[in-house]
Amino acid sequence: MSTPAHPSVSTPSRQASRPLGVAAIGYAFMGKAHSNAWRNVASFFDVPAFEQKVLVGRDAGAVAEAAARYGWAESATDWRTVITRDDIDIVDICAPGWMHAEIAIAALEAGKHVLVEKPLANTLAEAELMTAAAAKARARGVQSMIGFNYRRVPALALARELIAEGRLGTVRHVRAAYLQDWLADAQAPMTWRLRKETAGSGALGDIASHAIDQILFLLGDQVSEVSGRLHTFVDRRPGTGGTEEVTVDDAAWATLSLTSGAVASVEVSRVATGRKNSLQIEVYGEKGSLLFDLENLNELGFLDATAPVREQGFRRILVNEPEHPYLEAWWPQGHIIGWEHTFTHQVRDFLLAVDSGSAPSPSFEEGLNVQYVLDAVEESAANKSTLTVVRH
Repeated sequence: MSTPAHPSVSTPSRQASRPLGVAAIGYAFMGKAHSNAWRNVASFFDVPAFEQKVLVGRDAGAVAEAAARYGWAESATDWRTVITRDDIDIVDICAPGWMHAEIAIAALEAGKHVLVEKPLANTLAEAELMTAAAAKARARGVQSMIGFNYRRVPALALARELIAEGRLGTVRHVRAAYLQDWLADAQAPMTWRLRKETAGSGALGDIASHAIDQILFLLGDQVSEVSGRLHTFVDRRPGTGGTEEVTVDDAAWATLSLTSGAVASVEVSRVATGRKNSLQIEVYGEKGSLLFDLENLNELGFLDATAPVREQGFRRILVNEPEHPYLEAWWPQGHIIGWEHTFTHQVRDFLLAVDSGSAPSPSFEEGLNVQYVLDAVEESAANKSTLTVVRH
C-alpha cells in the first residue's frame, strides 16, 4: 500500500505565521545525507512548510562552504546559540555520537523538535538521559526521533507489512548480517570512529545498531537474552605522528533470543573484504520467508510456502510500484530509487509527525531498546558468557 497520510494539526512549537525553521548540526557524511533530504523532500512529498535556516560545524570556513552547497541560508559554529534562536523549531543532529546527548537534551529543553542520528548515544547512561528528556519534552508537544533510516527502505517497509499480515506465519528465526570492507586494509588511517572515547564502539554501535533495529522493526518484537562476541583484527593503525591504538571492535557477532520465541543471529564487520555496504536480512517463518540485501535495495525476495511444493521458490519483487511504501512520490514503475531516498522518507515522516502532533517512530525509547541490546552484547563478550539478560 502507499505511504499513509498524516492530518495537519498545529503543535505548540509551531508558529502558523511562518514556516518551520530547521538547523542541522554536522556537515560531513551524515550532514550531507540529511541536507540532501531537507533540500529535496518538499519537491516530492506534501509536507508542512519549512526553511533550511542554518548549518552548524566547528570549522567556520568549511561549514560556510557546505551550507552554500547544501542549500542552507547561513552557517554557524556555536550550536548552543543556534538552539536558543526563536526562528529554529527543529534541530537535526548529525554530529558524532559523543555529542548526541549534550546537544539533544539542550535542544529538547529549549523546546525544539529533535532528529538525531543513530546510535542514540555512545553510552547507555547518556541514552537513558536522552530518553528521559524526550519523554518530558513530549508532554509539552515537543517531538523527537532517532534516525534509523533503513526503516524507510521501501522493500523493508513492505517486508514489515507482509510479516504483520501473517504471510510468513509464525517467524522462527532471523539472520541479519551487515558487512563492509572500508577497514579491511590494515593501513587504512586512524579516524574518530576507531577511538572508544569518541565512537563508543566500533562495528557494534555503527552498523549492528541498524541490524538489531531492523529485527525489532520487522517483527515488532523485543530481545530478552543475548550471547555476543567482539573482535578487533587490526589493533593499530596509522595516525598522527605514528601508529595509534584501535580501541573499538572491527567485527561483532550475537545470538538474540526474542520474546516471541524466535531466535536471531547478527553478524557485523567493517573488515569483510569485498562487501561495500551489504545489510542482508533473512526472515524464516512457518508459511514463508523473506530475503533482502541493501546492495540491491529495490528488491525483496519472497517465498510463499503455502503454495504447492512444485510451484515454490523465491520470487523477486521489484519494489517500485506506486502501491509500495513511499513510492507514490517518485518515478514510474521500474525506475529504481537509491540509498539517499531513505533520508528523504525519514525527513518526510518526521515533518508530518511534528505537524500532526503525533509521536514519530523510531522514538528515543526505541533507540534506547537497541542500546540495551548493544550493551548486553558488550557485557556478554567481556564476560565470555553464553547468555546475558537484556534490560528494558
